[in-house]
Amino acid sequence: MRNYINKLQADGELRTVDVEVDPQYELAAVTKKAQLQSDDAVFFKQVKGTAFPVVTNLFSSRRRLCELIQAEDGNFCPAWNKILDETASMSVDCTRRTNAPADLVSGKLSDLPLITYHGKDAGPYFTSAIYLAKDPDTKIPNLSFHRSMYVSDDELRIRLGTSHDLAKYQQKAEKKNAALEAALLIGVSPALFLAASTSIPTHWSELALASRIAGETIETYRARTIDLEIPLAAQIVIEGRILANERRLEGPFGEFLGYYVPAAENHVFEITSVYWRKDAVFHSILCGSSEDLTLLETVTAAKMYRHLNNVLPGIVDVSCSPVLMNTIIKIRQQYEGHARQALMAAFGADLDFNKAVFVVDDDVDITNMNEVIWAFLTRGRADKRTIVIHDVPGFYRDPHKDHWGRLGIDATMPFGREAEFERKLIPGETDLNLDDYFK
Repeated sequence: MRNYINKLQADGELRTVDVEVDPQYELAAVTKKAQLQSDDAVFFKQVKGTAFPVVTNLFSSRRRLCELIQAEDGNFCPAWNKILDETASMSVDCTRRTNAPADLVSGKLSDLPLITYHGKDAGPYFTSAIYLAKDPDTKIPNLSFHRSMYVSDDELRIRLGTSHDLAKYQQKAEKKNAALEAALLIGVSPALFLAASTSIPTHWSELALASRIAGETIETYRARTIDLEIPLAAQIVIEGRILANERRLEGPFGEFLGYYVPAAENHVFEITSVYWRKDAVFHSILCGSSEDLTLLETVTAAKMYRHLNNVLPGIVDVSCSPVLMNTIIKIRQQYEGHARQALMAAFGADLDFNKAVFVVDDDVDITNMNEVIWAFLTRGRADKRTIVIHDVPGFYRDPHKDHWGRLGIDATMPFGREAEFERKLIPGETDLNLDDYFK
């Protein structure tokens, strides 16, 4: 990650904050306002109460995500699915044991930046930490994100979503009345970060996916207190175990949908060792920000793109921006009713996030919701191009059924009438540089 930070700085995509900032609210406030101005990463040199610098907004740019997977044409979905296809044929054993780094420094949890993001958060949270654990049966390693509330130097409280692999591992261990060993990795390489953000079949290894993204074997070393191999590319490591048959109060916390998740009895992570590389940089993610959502939206869109291309022709691209709970499908119409078929195919492709689905023609920018709504409003009747499916379960964490139901919107032009909907253009507009006019 330090190499990636240096690259962003060299490319002029890193903004540096020299003044000291408070980790309680101020760091999050600066992050949020900076993200409204640009996709540049933000580097906080001085954070009150810690010796660690903090970096944020590393993965908020879709263009940079495309660069990380060598999608030079800007088309993330096909490039990402090619990587997944190649990962499927890789051996799970894609790591190489090496010695632990000579510059490791031991410490305690409170030495790290303890960042409180929102006004009603129960306390500081680790939001960018990646949990590394092994399936108790198959021993296949898994990487995943789970919010972690700081309680003391000995304890974190974490929420495990029921559909996540780590929750299944914990359940397996708990049935044997055993704790599940795990490590939190903070400040990892982009390849490890992208791999951890992706949902893949349980018999695959996220380390194999990271190896394919990086184009090299993942070097690891033996953990200090638990039976795990720690990736060399992790700057900060928190070792411990998820306790069996133990739940304690966690939350509230400002989640990605923009609301507070209320306090609830959640899992307990007992700390056994904390250490870091010399000159380590702490990675912070503001939950629900562009850095949090852009990557999740992009890999979710790639999953949808893969599914749709398996069942229908003419699928050009897919986006899940701007709020993840929606899907926008770009098609090249092949026949009358093509858009409606795409809507119906999309509804069954993702049972969590597909609350609203839009289908547009291939001249529409699917990352711009203004364009999508414009297409719907100008290309046909509103009453004939909307589908509402009632009483279908939605997002898995939904006790009040607020996310039940599906909305489908056909925003394509009538098939066979393309000439009537040719978009107006100004010659030379695309290549014009305003800097040549405003000095």
